[in-house]
Amino acid sequence: MDSIISSQSDLNLPTSSAQNHETTNPKERRSLKTKFFACIGAHEFSSPEIWKAALTELVATACLLFTLTASIFACLDSHDANPKLLVPVAVFVIVFLFLMVTVPLSGQHTSPVFTFIAALKGFISPARAFTYISAQCVGSITGFLLLSSVINHEAAKKYFFGGCTIDGVSPGTALILEFFCTFVVLFVGVSIAFDKRRSKELGLSMVCAVVAGAMALEVFVSITVTGKVGCAGVGLNPAMCLGPSLLLGGSLWDGHWIFWIGPCFACVIYYGFTKGLPKEGLVWEDEERDFISLVAPSLCCSGPRSRTQPHGKINGNCESMNN
Repeated sequence: MDSIISSQSDLNLPTSSAQNHETTNPKERRSLKTKFFACIGAHEFSSPEIWKAALTELVATACLLFTLTASIFACLDSHDANPKLLVPVAVFVIVFLFLMVTVPLSGQHTSPVFTFIAALKGFISPARAFTYISAQCVGSITGFLLLSSVINHEAAKKYFFGGCTIDGVSPGTALILEFFCTFVVLFVGVSIAFDKRRSKELGLSMVCAVVAGAMALEVFVSITVTGKVGCAGVGLNPAMCLGPSLLLGGSLWDGHWIFWIGPCFACVIYYGFTKGLPKEGLVWEDEERDFISLVAPSLCCSGPRSRTQPHGKINGNCESMNN
């Protein structure tokens, strides 16, 4: 979803601590705290662009929750012989449309899953990731408040609030489903979206179709394997379930941790998995810009600097807040 044009910069380290003390200028004697804030992109908080993008994420998440949840209810409550087949179709169409609209605006995350993996891979700064996830959570609560004012509460309870409860499914089973289905979406959809060469060859519409198709496929798989009547499948989006879980509580809140732990763990495993992928066929983000390379210079009080581009795209490793 986000693509980065990178540039290399050379790093000249002092030969000794004494030499360093004598020759470094005031900027090179910045405190570890200052460098840490620079590396996580704290300077972005002063940019209006990040708040515009965050507002886009908030509105998009609220609209997505309202539209997707209502559509799932309509599919499951239809008189179709097999209404479960309608759910993945609805997921594909709705997600595809939202991707097409919001990708140029904020990178189209609308899910902490995509935001988290984008931060791990270095496509956005940690500060922007925090802002996006916060906006997504607020958007989820806003969307649910709007939805709860118009939806039939008996239908909502019957159909598990669009896949945000684990009633009838053990916590272990739900956790495995969330982890594995999220990993498949990352492996199939995000791998293409993050590959600059393939995403350019396919074009925006095809990349959006692949990501939406991967999500719809995993929703269909999860509906099928559980065998639970009225089950809407995996969440694949922790923020989508935050609104109903926080405002309604009960069993929704008791099992809400699964919708965060499973996808976040899938992101970490996928991130580690990408480190072992063959490099010849991929044109991914420079390895110096991912999470490991971002943390290492911060801990060592040294490292190349970066420049943050519009939509939170990062060039290099760290950028001084004083520059």
